[in-house]
Amino acid sequence: MFMDAYDQVYLFTERGGDVLFAILGIILLLWFFIFERVAYFNFSHKSLLNRTVKEWNARPERTSWQAHQVRYDLVAQVEMALASNTRTIQMLVKLCPLFGLLGTITGMIEVFDVMAYIGSASPRAMASGISKATIPTMAGMVGALTGVFAISMIQRYVRRQKAQLEDQLTFDH
Repeated sequence: MFMDAYDQVYLFTERGGDVLFAILGIILLLWFFIFERVAYFNFSHKSLLNRTVKEWNARPERTSWQAHQVRYDLVAQVEMALASNTRTIQMLVKLCPLFGLLGTITGMIEVFDVMAYIGSASPRAMASGISKATIPTMAGMVGALTGVFAISMIQRYVRRQKAQLEDQLTFDH
């Protein structure tokens, strides 16, 4: 069973060409950062949130201009911690289709090379280049779509957590 799955993956990468390995690397890196954010949200964020609320509640005065600035700074620190690596995730999402396009171009170059040697009378000879043109495009788009879904969930969580923190840091005394 494992060897059968390995054979399928090997055939897929063989048909997709070398660019597919770069796309795979980008997707693995993308999901590493996504899982890092999820791990942070589940394990570290609550302690930062508790420390921030404790620091705000320990203030003897919460109504002055200075208190408003301290509150703004506390919220900004938490938001920065929450949004860490989101720009990297967005960049990797944007790279996926670009590398897919690179695969399309290299596959079409292979098709044109075959046509230059053999001519356009042999579709079987051009099939390898066409698969090397389409498979990386598909892989890049699939990687980008999963990343777009994940980053939108992360950004929604960051906005929700920021709003909840702002609600917890009240100005009354």
